[in-house]
Amino acid sequence: MNLVLSLKNFNEAEWIDRLQALLPNRKIEGWNGGVSEPEKAEYLLAWKPDPAVFAALPNLKVIFSLGAGVDHLTSLPELPKLPLVRIVDPDLTNRMTEWVVFQTLLHHRQHLTYAAQQEAGVWHGHRQWAAIDVRVGILGLGELGLDSAKALKSLGFNVAGWSRTSKTVEGIESFAGEDQLKAFLNRTDILVNLLPSTPATHKLINADRLAMLSQSGALGGPVYINAGRGATQDEVAIDAALTSGALKGASLDVFAIEPLPEESPLWKQKNCIITPHVAAESDPQALSEYVVKQIKGFESGEALENLVDLEVGY
Repeated sequence: MNLVLSLKNFNEAEWIDRLQALLPNRKIEGWNGGVSEPEKAEYLLAWKPDPAVFAALPNLKVIFSLGAGVDHLTSLPELPKLPLVRIVDPDLTNRMTEWVVFQTLLHHRQHLTYAAQQEAGVWHGHRQWAAIDVRVGILGLGELGLDSAKALKSLGFNVAGWSRTSKTVEGIESFAGEDQLKAFLNRTDILVNLLPSTPATHKLINADRLAMLSQSGALGGPVYINAGRGATQDEVAIDAALTSGALKGASLDVFAIEPLPEESPLWKQKNCIITPHVAAESDPQALSEYVVKQIKGFESGEALENLVDLEVGY
């Protein structure tokens, strides 16, 4: 009943120490350091793993994704058809909601305009619309999207959501499916993208769909915010829309290639805020406890929580 970690951009030794303290009677090893008993490994904790790890561990029972996103696993042809568990943690959800609310308020309260005025030494006020006059649209009404939608609604924003299948959320107008996507975008002043990366969402936000956003809203132009997955957006189209004014502003935490290449023109867009995929960095201890709880429950005969549907990719 051993646990193996295959983690990219994480310190495997620190994670092993943390998990070992919670599971003192288990052998926990990092793939990079070598696995002494691969046939006894039943659990894999992965983030952008070495694809060779799957074939090397023939008796795996469960794979845990170290993060809310699972496209780093579902995109691998080597991924075995085993239970795949994604992270759903209150701390991660809270941090994502903080980032989304902060970026929404930043654009709503015209911070970029005032920051530019401060740099130029200009004292000039601009009309400030009430939150109820601003229509926020949340792409993706999963755990993260629902929490952000409720938080923005509590601040007074006119909030709607779009998802693959129909959902009913009190106080939030819901749209679903391809047939209702245009109507959803047409009514949106601030678009918040929290979609997972799947074949169906690849570059979903492209030039055509950015052009569907409302140009007649209170902000004087639409704003695009993405803390979901970079693969869901066309960055060339975003840059063009920012340059032309079709987008008034943007806040981007995720990109198709990370780190964002130095030559990307998005770096130089003054109306675009860039953060390095930090919107929902969660507490390592909380994530470790989440994994351990799932393992203990699974071994006691309980059902695994937050399983990924491998057919749809999330």
